[in-house]
Amino acid sequence: MTLDRDSSVREQYRDASRFATRVDLHVKYSTNPYGWPRWVFDRLDLGSRADVLEVGCGPGWLWRTNVDRMPDEWRVVVSDMSPGMSREAADNLTDARFSTLAADAQALPFDDESFDAVVANHMLYHVPDLDAALSEFARVLRPDGRLLAAANGHDHFKEVRDILGIHWRYVDAFGLENGPEKIARYFDDVTVQRYPDAIEAPESGPVLAYVGSMSTFWTLADDRVVELRRHIDAVIAREGVFRISKDAGLIAGKRR
Repeated sequence: MTLDRDSSVREQYRDASRFATRVDLHVKYSTNPYGWPRWVFDRLDLGSRADVLEVGCGPGWLWRTNVDRMPDEWRVVVSDMSPGMSREAADNLTDARFSTLAADAQALPFDDESFDAVVANHMLYHVPDLDAALSEFARVLRPDGRLLAAANGHDHFKEVRDILGIHWRYVDAFGLENGPEKIARYFDDVTVQRYPDAIEAPESGPVLAYVGSMSTFWTLADDRVVELRRHIDAVIAREGVFRISKDAGLIAGKRR
């Protein structure tokens, strides 16, 4: 995950613990059984030989999920601004096809035209200089190389955010609605694909743990959290599950 100087972001991604809490909610209670990592991997579609860079790899779960599907002649570099995250990725990805390092998306340590694809998985909204990062992605891609940038839309987790009174400022920075025009400044053939999914949680605890994991981003009064718990428990008592909208997808572009 690419970090800026904001101490809340640095703390959030110091290691994978908070991230893992959020992923746990998705893994347990998402309605789409195919899974986000497999869906993203399918859209790489690079053939039997490829050099791939993931920027903001976190603990490397995209590749850990798909390592058995990777062609033998793929080479993947996974990078993250957080040294803690990049160390965890290295521990998770021991196959010889992977290499890991800590790197800044705004100043990538690679030669021009080094990769066939760049993956930026839910991280561009944290980059202080988005244009610098997108320019770097275009620079390190080979002609016709592809960028896959994951982001959320305005409806993501709206049921939780509405109760807590939270505006999702990261969607304003880079989301499914405004991301295509930002990417189109550097890439051609820009498209958006949304991943159909939702969360149906039969208990409030994992949802509240998710909210708690975001505490470096959100300052919440205790009464708001109590209100959320009461609301979720009431909905579960009435309907059996608490449904949360998910609005995630990929913005893809081809290097011009």
